[in-house]
Amino acid sequence: MIGQQAAQGVSTVVATPHFYANDESVEAFLERRNVAFAQLKAELPENAPQIMLGSEVRYYQGISRMDGLDALRIEGSRLLLLEMPMSRWTEYMVRELTELSGEGSIQVVLAHVERYLKLQKQAVWDRIYECGILMQANASFFTALASRRKAISLLREGKIHFVGSDCHNMTSRPPQIGKAFEVIQKKLGNDYFGQMNEYGYSLLATTN
Repeated sequence: MIGQQAAQGVSTVVATPHFYANDESVEAFLERRNVAFAQLKAELPENAPQIMLGSEVRYYQGISRMDGLDALRIEGSRLLLLEMPMSRWTEYMVRELTELSGEGSIQVVLAHVERYLKLQKQAVWDRIYECGILMQANASFFTALASRRKAISLLREGKIHFVGSDCHNMTSRPPQIGKAFEVIQKKLGNDYFGQMNEYGYSLLATTN
């Protein structure tokens, strides 16, 4: 997957393995991630993209009070990639999201926001945007004909802040970030595409 992303012009990969609080502690997760990363580094060619460590944290009620949450942020940043439930969010969940976004040490990024768009009322999205939560969309949102127009519209409106590969393997979910950027460049132009990269608005997330 890393070789494929390099071929698509990727220079930095953010590794975001899933973290489930009900399965393991933060300490156990970090240890497991570090072991896996050491094994990966031993196999990388010299010209491989830079790899930054992070996580994709599944939301649960009470997450804002979880010890060690800061350790799950993307390396060298305040960004916490958060996966929300595929359901209508309750008032408690929305309120906790806004409270978490108010933490000075954390900047919440909602993972693959396209999965939740139709599940929440517009008033919920208005609240979430107002409190400064950022949105990540998968490359497939831009490459699929059925969703391409919506993806470009949201990106143009500043409602998508990061585009991620969300690749898991080389068969059913391979890296498609190159195709997504081709679509963005074609629809919004070279100037927009260049500005996107200049300001770091492209988050390349791989998960395992």
